[in-house]
Amino acid sequence: MSDVAAVLSANRAFYRAFAMRDPDAMAALWAAEAPVACIHPGWDALRDRAAIIKSWRNILSNPGSPAVLCQNETAHVLGEVAYVLCHEVIEDAYLIATNFFVRERGHWKMVHHQSGPLANPPDQPEKPPQRLQ
Repeated sequence: MSDVAAVLSANRAFYRAFAMRDPDAMAALWAAEAPVACIHPGWDALRDRAAIIKSWRNILSNPGSPAVLCQNETAHVLGEVAYVLCHEVIEDAYLIATNFFVRERGHWKMVHHQSGPLANPPDQPEKPPQRLQ
């Protein structure tokens, strides 16, 4: 598998963990050795792994949390670091997200996630939203 394909696979695993509301899968995706950060829409930055995992456990256990679909993902690999740009579709709203990964012990692990509102939704999605199950 190419690095780009592997990074896209890691990105899809992130959204699958979100869709399945699986906090253990979510925790397994985040780097354990590299510095990490997460900025949920409207939140200040979380800068340590314990706070990030706690935030995801709270989000994923909240029955009112909306479903999030990923579309239009593109991956860029820069050696041992990679990032994915994608749209997140939440009900009728679009967000733009950046997900950073590092290669840790041979696997791509998330080190940063940030998403926020997109003022103008894309006219034509490149591909339909992925419903991950």
